[in-house]
Amino acid sequence: MEWQLVIDCQDPSRLVAFWAEALRYRPQPAPDGHPSWRDWYLAVGIPAEELGEGDCLDRLEDPTGAGPRIWFQPVPEAKSLKNRLHIDLKVGGGRGVPVAERRVRVDAEVDRLTALGARVSGSMDDPENGSYSVQLADPEGNEFCVV
Repeated sequence: MEWQLVIDCQDPSRLVAFWAEALRYRPQPAPDGHPSWRDWYLAVGIPAEELGEGDCLDRLEDPTGAGPRIWFQPVPEAKSLKNRLHIDLKVGGGRGVPVAERRVRVDAEVDRLTALGARVSGSMDDPENGSYSVQLADPEGNEFCVV
């Protein structure tokens, strides 16, 4: 079975740019025989007025093939509630790595992601229990964690 992660959003191209850098993914090429996703959408019967302008680049893939594809599905409404599902970016090395070292790794990744447009929304710093993570939001407010 194949699966993909679908993220509702208002501006797919903005989130494709952010998450491609955040995850080190790449834009997914349009299906064979189509020069762009816009061309493919038109070919399968999506009306042009629903597509807006541009090439409709709204999908990412893991260049290694290990991770799921991601589709940024355009929706008219803005995000309004807390996510019930979120992504954890695991950069700290896990509990086998001392918390102080994990904190350095996590904070470096947080700095990289905030430079790309994420914003910090909280953190969990509990060295007694061996935990450190930072909660962020992408440019449209979708929550994710760096651990």
